[in-house]
Amino acid sequence: MQQLLKSLLLIGTLSFALVCEAQQSQDFGDYVVHYNALNTNLLPPQVAQGYGIQRSSSRALLNVTVLKKVMGSPGTPVSASITATGTNLTGQVRDIEIRKIDDSEGAIYYLGEFPVHNLETYRFDIKVKIEGEADPLVVKFKQQFYTE
Repeated sequence: MQQLLKSLLLIGTLSFALVCEAQQSQDFGDYVVHYNALNTNLLPPQVAQGYGIQRSSSRALLNVTVLKKVMGSPGTPVSASITATGTNLTGQVRDIEIRKIDDSEGAIYYLGEFPVHNLETYRFDIKVKIEGEADPLVVKFKQQFYTE
C-alpha cells in the first residue's frame, strides 16, 4: 500500500510538471513517448526518498515513459532500453544514467538524475529501443533550469 501511495505521488508530481510545461510527448505510430525534466526539489520529500532521488534545486530529473497505444485506454506501459544525453549551450555533453522503475501497479518509468546550474539549458537526445522494433525512437527537446 505504501508503494502504491509513493507511485501515485510520483505520477501526480510528474503529471503536474507536465501540465505546467505543456504536455511533452511524441507520437511514433504504435507508441507514444512521454518525457519531462524538472528540478528534483519539486518532488515531494516522501516521493524522492522512496525512489532514492536526491532533492536539490541544482539537480534535475529526466523522466521517460513509453506506452503502446491500445484502443479505448491510455496505453500499455512498454519495457525498453533507454539512453539519454544532455548537451548544454557550451557544448558539454553529459551522459545521463537511466534506471528503470517497475511499480507494483504495472507502470514503468525511466529516471535519470544529473546536476544543473542556474539558467543552464540542456538539449536532450533520448533513444528508446523497444524489443522487436528495428529502429530506436528518438526524442529531442530543450529545457532551461533555474536554481535557488
